[in-house]
Amino acid sequence: MTNPAIETAFLILTRAGFADISARVAPAGAAFYLNPGVAQAPEIARLAAAGASVQVLPQPLPPGLSSRFEAALQAAGLVAGRLWIEHPQAEQRPLLPENHVEADAPALHERLASAAGQFARGALRRLRQVGSARPLLVLPYLGFGNAQKLWIKGRVLDEASFREQTGQDSSWSNLVALYHRLESDEVAGARVTAHFDGRRWETVTDSGGYFEFEILPAAPLTGGTHRIALELPNSTADDGQPVRTVAEAFVPAPTARFGIISDIDDTVLWTNVTNKLNMALMLARTNAHTRKPFKGVAAFYRALRDGAGGNEDNPLFYVSSSPWHLFGFLVDFLRLQGIPVGPLLLRELGMRDVFKLTKHGNHKLEKIELILSFYPGMQFVLIGDSGEKDPEIYAEIVRRHPQAVRMIYIRNVNPDPVRIEALDRLIEEVSSTGTQLVLAPDSVFAASHAAAEGLIRVDRLAGVRSDKKEDDRLLPSG
Repeated sequence: MTNPAIETAFLILTRAGFADISARVAPAGAAFYLNPGVAQAPEIARLAAAGASVQVLPQPLPPGLSSRFEAALQAAGLVAGRLWIEHPQAEQRPLLPENHVEADAPALHERLASAAGQFARGALRRLRQVGSARPLLVLPYLGFGNAQKLWIKGRVLDEASFREQTGQDSSWSNLVALYHRLESDEVAGARVTAHFDGRRWETVTDSGGYFEFEILPAAPLTGGTHRIALELPNSTADDGQPVRTVAEAFVPAPTARFGIISDIDDTVLWTNVTNKLNMALMLARTNAHTRKPFKGVAAFYRALRDGAGGNEDNPLFYVSSSPWHLFGFLVDFLRLQGIPVGPLLLRELGMRDVFKLTKHGNHKLEKIELILSFYPGMQFVLIGDSGEKDPEIYAEIVRRHPQAVRMIYIRNVNPDPVRIEALDRLIEEVSSTGTQLVLAPDSVFAASHAAAEGLIRVDRLAGVRSDKKEDDRLLPSG
């Protein structure tokens, strides 16, 4: 059951919680996610008749999981102030029969306040230090570089990789899988060594379990993918050898004429990032197999990669405010949808981000600056959306590096007249530097403009239109 006017959602786990919420909350425009047995059928029917969206979970959500799942969502920056999750006390009794009404339940605000303290203490306990008996996992991310150096990043965790998801997974399975991705335990202070071209580098993971390397090869590198061996010298695998894996970093081909830097949220795939609640619920309901890109994006990005010459192999980079926890999900999504894969520069999240919101724009600006520093002689096409601050961030890049930006495409996802007026001012400002900022309603419009500007082959437009028509057949309007 869905309701397009949902403003607030409640995850209710007990009968007492349901009684408390239903007594103080107006149902219209709200969404209720209920554990089985907390409400009787007539009560659910009354809520639905009053304009609420009501969904009974297929399995009971254990009380202990609710607190940890909320913490994971908060740490990922996916929850604003409109998702309420009940946190029963540890001694909470099992669900009672449908005809039983529990009295004297603690008020919701008291349980939420108690849960906040439990979350702060639990989050600190979750940070694991080196020396645990559990096997460690090295998770490398896609790196990049030039002829003189490579940049790679990764993370050390204390648990195995997550189960692969399929298109047949239920919403509940997606919810649990998202929880596991976000709740993974980081390992601080772990020694990590990198081996490449007969040379060795060493570093230590930070408080979030992250590590970075800048690899300086003995001889200039050619275009293509380069493999860097990673090792945890102080942690052994099941075979008694140090934990090892391989990271990949690519160098653009000499045929590349320009690079592409793209946002992901509301640019490549619809996430409704301006509404953190809806974004969190969508991530929980779907996975890389069931999510779909914006119409025509796959064909347009392939056309940009191939360029006007048809085989330029122009590199793509993705910069997003999504957390690194979702790296595997996003790479799987790109591959499954036929969108060219490139390095993803996502957002680190730690305790400071949970209790104090950081500016996403600063993260994107820093990562774009990092990319530009590796390719000082290359121009870039920047692609984003009007939902948050992509136009402002890209305009700032033009101010700092006017020669580095070839074109800016902004998908218009915010029809607010005030926002449109602000974009008009940015378009005028950017155009004074000789760079164009194009506000595009869809991928076909952007591709047509790119063909006219000599960025893609004209004959690739038919493929973008066909891709969009096929998406129109498979996807809802929007």
